[in-house]
Amino acid sequence: MKKDQNGSFVWLLRQSGERKGKFVTSVILAAISMLCGIVPYYFIALIVKDLLAGRTDKSAYIINCAVILALWLGHSLFHALSTANSHLATFHTLAVIRKRALDKLAKMPLGNVISQPSGALKSTIVERIDSIETTLAHILPEFTTGIGAPIIILIYAFVINWKLGLAALITVPLGVICYMLMMLGYEENYSRTVRATKALNAVTTEYIGGIEVIKVFGKAQSSYEKFAAVAKESAASFVDWMRKCNVYMTFAMCIMPATMLSVLPIGGIMAIHGTISTADFITIIILTIGLIEPLLGIMSYSDDIAQMDTIVTEVRNIIDAPEMVRPEKLTKTIMNGDIVLDNIHFGYNDKEIIHGISMTVHKGEFIALVGPSGSGKSTVARLIASLWDVSGGNISFGGVDIRDIPLDDYNDKIAYVSQDNYLFDLSVRENIRLGNQSATDQDVEDAARKCGCHDFIMSLENGYDTLVGSSGGHLSGGERQRISIARAMLKNAEIIILDEATAYTDPENEAVIQKSVAKLVEGRTLIVIAHRLSTVKNADRLYVIREGIIEEQGTHEELLAHDGLYSKMWAAHISAKDGEDNV
Repeated sequence: MKKDQNGSFVWLLRQSGERKGKFVTSVILAAISMLCGIVPYYFIALIVKDLLAGRTDKSAYIINCAVILALWLGHSLFHALSTANSHLATFHTLAVIRKRALDKLAKMPLGNVISQPSGALKSTIVERIDSIETTLAHILPEFTTGIGAPIIILIYAFVINWKLGLAALITVPLGVICYMLMMLGYEENYSRTVRATKALNAVTTEYIGGIEVIKVFGKAQSSYEKFAAVAKESAASFVDWMRKCNVYMTFAMCIMPATMLSVLPIGGIMAIHGTISTADFITIIILTIGLIEPLLGIMSYSDDIAQMDTIVTEVRNIIDAPEMVRPEKLTKTIMNGDIVLDNIHFGYNDKEIIHGISMTVHKGEFIALVGPSGSGKSTVARLIASLWDVSGGNISFGGVDIRDIPLDDYNDKIAYVSQDNYLFDLSVRENIRLGNQSATDQDVEDAARKCGCHDFIMSLENGYDTLVGSSGGHLSGGERQRISIARAMLKNAEIIILDEATAYTDPENEAVIQKSVAKLVEGRTLIVIAHRLSTVKNADRLYVIREGIIEEQGTHEELLAHDGLYSKMWAAHISAKDGEDNV
C-alpha cells in the first residue's frame, strides 16, 4: 500500500510540470512557518523563568512579548503564502490531469469509451479528480509542519530533561493500538464505498437521462426504487464503516494528545525530589501540551491518502489506456481520394460482427449501405470514419492505410453525422460553427439555409443566438439532426458520412435536406446509411449488408433485377410508404 501511495504521489507531482517549483516553495515557506511557530515556546520559557526568578525589569518582558508577537505573525504569514503556492500548483496539476484524460478519450477507440458508463467517467474526471485537491494542496505543507514541529519540540524537551520527554510519549503506543484497531478491514470497507459511489453516479445519470422514458412508460416508481436502493447502499457503506470505527477513533483521539496524564505526575514527583527545576518543569509542560496534535492531523490524512491513491489509479486507467496508434506526421503520399476496405474484420468483446468486408468507394462517389437492423452498417461507417480500428484487414484512403495518417489530418477529411447526433449547450450559431471555427456568421446562416433549417431557427426565441440546452434538449429530434447536418456541411470535408441522419425528420423536410445535400456534396464522397431506401435509390452503388457480410451490391435497378434481399426490402418499404400515404 505504501509503495502504491508513494507512486501515486510522485505521479501527481510529475503532472505539475512547470508549477513543480511552487510545491518546493510551499515546503520551504511551511518550514519557515513551522520555525516561527516553535521559537515562541523558547521565549515563553524565558518569561516563565524570569517570573519564577522574581525579575521585575519590564523591558525584558516587553521585548520577549514583542518577539513572540512578531514570530506568530510570521507564522501566519508564511503559512498563508505556503498554502497559496501549494493551491496554485495543485489547481494547475488537476487541470493538466483533466486535459490529459479528456485528450485520451478522443484518442481511444470509440468502443472502449462507450463501453464505460458515462456517469462513471464523469464522476472520475470531474468529482473524483476534484477531491484530490484538499490532500494534494495540504499534504506537503501540513506534513512539513506536522512532523517537523513535534520532532523539534521533543528534541528540546529531551535536552531539558530526557525522562520527562520520554514521559510525554507514554500515551502514544496506547493511541496507536486504538488506531490500528480502527484500521481493521480498511481495504474492504473503503472498496465498498468506492463501488457504492460509482454505482450511485451511474444510476443517477441514467435516471436523469431517461426521465422522459420513465414518465411515458409509467416506470417512475420502479426506477425510483432502483435509485433509492443504490443511494441507501451508498449511505450505508459510509455509515456502517463509521460505526465500526467510532469507538476506536474516540479513544485514539482522546488518549494520544493527553500527554499531561504522564508529564504532570512524573514531573511533579521529580520537582518534589529536586531532580528538575520548577522552571524546566513548567517549560516542558508548555512544550508538550500540544505535542501530539500535529501528528493526529497527519494521521487524519490516511483516508485522504488512500482515497487519492484509488482516484489516481482510476485516472491512470484512463490516461494509460490503449489508444488508436497514429503517427504525428504524415510520411506517405496520399494519391487520390479513394477509400478501399480490404477484407476487414471487427468485433466487440471478442465477438466478431464484421466478417471480411471488401469494397471500394471512389472519390466523388455516392454509395449507400443498407440492410436489416443490426447487420453492421453503422459499424462499417464508423470504421471508415476511424472511430475504431479494424481487427483484421485494412482500410486505406488514397492508397495509404488510415492507421498511417495522423488522426487530426484524417478527421479533417471527414464530416460524420450519426442518428445519435449531439448538440452542445451553446447557441444554435455556435453549434453549427463547430464544423468550421473560422466560419463567419454569414457562412453559418448560408449553411443553415442550404440544409433547410434557416426558417425554423429564425422562429426560435432568439434566432441563431438561442441556446439549445444540454444535449440540444430544447429542440426536437428532427431539428437537432438538421443542425448537425448543417454543421457537417460547414466543415467542407472531402468525405461525408450520414448515418441515418434524416431518421427523425418529416417527409417534407427530408426532401429539402436530400436536395440540399445533393448540391453540397458535388465533387465529394458521400456515404449514407439508410433504412428509408427511397432516399438512397439514386446512389451510384448500394451495398446490402446482412450479419456482417456484403450480400449484394449494385445500382438500385441491378439489385431489383437480382431479386434478392434488397428486392424484398424495397417491396416492404414501398408497401409501408403506401400505407403511410393512405392514412
